[in-house]
Amino acid sequence: MKKATIQLETLTCPSCMQKIENGVKSLGGIDKDSLNVSFNSSKVKVNFDDEKVSINDIESAITKLGYEVKKSQVKDL
Repeated sequence: MKKATIQLETLTCPSCMQKIENGVKSLGGIDKDSLNVSFNSSKVKVNFDDEKVSINDIESAITKLGYEVKKSQVKDL
């Protein structure tokens, strides 16, 4: 398992958080209990199984929803 912290462009509304949360949750290999989308800091924190899903898959899911990913940090758990 890996832990990702993804910095997004500034989120403008709370419904953006819900959209991103649902988009990331729909991917396989995501630890749904660890998923946290922070409105104030515009960050997504999530643990994921890197054998099932990559950080690129997660970033791409967020980008497809219309949100810019500024940078990502991934650490081993």
